[in-house]
Amino acid sequence: MSLATTDDPCYEQAGSLCRWVYEHTDENETLAGLVDWFVHQPLQILLVLAIAITLTFVSKRWVRRVIPRLLAPKSDPAGQLGRLGIDLPASLTPRRDPRRESRAASASVVLTSTIVVTIWVIASLTILGIVGIQLGPLLAGAGIAGVALGFGAQSLVKDCISGLFMLIEDQFGIGDVVDLGEAVGVVEEISLRTTVLRSVDGTVWHVPNGVVQRVGNRSQLWSVALVDIDVAYDTDIGRARDLLQRAAEEVCEREPFSASVIDPPTVLGVEALGADGITLRLTVKVSPGAQWDMQRALREHTKSVLDQAGVEIPFPQRSVWVRGDPAIPDPPPTS
Repeated sequence: MSLATTDDPCYEQAGSLCRWVYEHTDENETLAGLVDWFVHQPLQILLVLAIAITLTFVSKRWVRRVIPRLLAPKSDPAGQLGRLGIDLPASLTPRRDPRRESRAASASVVLTSTIVVTIWVIASLTILGIVGIQLGPLLAGAGIAGVALGFGAQSLVKDCISGLFMLIEDQFGIGDVVDLGEAVGVVEEISLRTTVLRSVDGTVWHVPNGVVQRVGNRSQLWSVALVDIDVAYDTDIGRARDLLQRAAEEVCEREPFSASVIDPPTVLGVEALGADGITLRLTVKVSPGAQWDMQRALREHTKSVLDQAGVEIPFPQRSVWVRGDPAIPDPPPTS
């Protein structure tokens, strides 16, 4: 195999390294051809590899620095002052947020993988071109395969893109109680493709991220314990409100409920005028996920307080006519 890369000897090309070696080695054609081959293939391949490695290293560092800033809360004083070059004292430095760190790690892995794969695909194609492999048929075949793969895996791509945006936007995290439409439960696992929930009855739901049309997060930042209490129509509403307020305050002062209360309980007032009674609504702002235990405790204690005060909690009452019983006269005919 000839070491020359063209039909004409490389030492006849003016200004080339091959010609310089040829002239300074007493017209040694073999050595000049070897230098020309090394310049056109191994050296260029090494240069491409060095550039790819450098870009990979720089991109990884850039992603690790940029992603946490993008996911930082907009109201974070430390982040705002840090961009101005001002450091907060240690006593005012916010605590670590494991949830945000987990989101940043997941998003960084996805973005880093995408960038690294892109860099090395381009580097590989460049090296193949340097070696002399025709890239036209290869790219045409890859294009056809890509179209076929795109049609077959479009739902997978949709799931992964939706999962990435869920992580970046912090729609929910592990341990949150969420409503994804068909499935409601505690989030046990989040990946780019699926979200795993466990419902109250123990059922494990695997929900593809691409089919999630809306997300209801019941345990993000804070929650509200909401209780509706029915009283009879002849009840003094003002007195009933005071009793509900007192019952709610007593529950909120107990352990372990006191640690989860964010705002004092509030009796909002009359919520509805029903067929059997008047509905009063009570709310308490609590820590995420603590609303269900609080609601149960409020209902139980409110029942005791209203019973002690003689306030009637109405229940549906109906008159039932049984035809054919001689002891009960038939109802009068209706017009």
